[in-house]
Amino acid sequence: MKNIEKLINGTRFQCQGSGKCCVSRGGYGFVYLNKKDIKRFANFFNIKKKDFIERNCVKEDGYIRLKEINLNGNCIYLKHKKCSVYAARPEQCRTWPFWPENMNTKKWKKEIINFCPGIGKGKFYSPKEIKKILVKEYKNN
Repeated sequence: MKNIEKLINGTRFQCQGSGKCCVSRGGYGFVYLNKKDIKRFANFFNIKKKDFIERNCVKEDGYIRLKEINLNGNCIYLKHKKCSVYAARPEQCRTWPFWPENMNTKKWKKEIINFCPGIGKGKFYSPKEIKKILVKEYKNN
C-alpha cells in the first residue's frame, strides 16, 4: 500500500457499466465473497445465506467465491455485458479499480487505464481516499 502515493496524485473514476471487469482475464477471474457480500446477496435474492452459497458459490481453500459461467471464467451475473446485480455487487467489485495488485505505477499506466473506461471520469479520488478503500478491502477479506 505504500506504492499508492507513488501511483498517482489521485484519479477520477466512475463506473461506466462496460462489464469489462466482469470478464475473466486469466488470474483476475475469481470474485471472492466476504460475510457482508453473502448477506447482501441473500437479501437481494430474498433467500437464506446457505441457499445462496449452495446455488451460486464455490468453496475453495477456505474462501468462498462466485461460480463462473461455463469454463470462460466470466461472472455468473454478467448479462448482456452488464452487471445484473449491481446494487448487491460484492466488495471486490465495489472497490475496482483500487485493488492492491493494481497499485503499481507501471501496471496502472500500462494496463488499468487502457482497460477500464471509467478511469479519468467522474469523482476525483485523492491518494488518501484510495488508501482508505484499500484498507477497507483488507479488513473485509
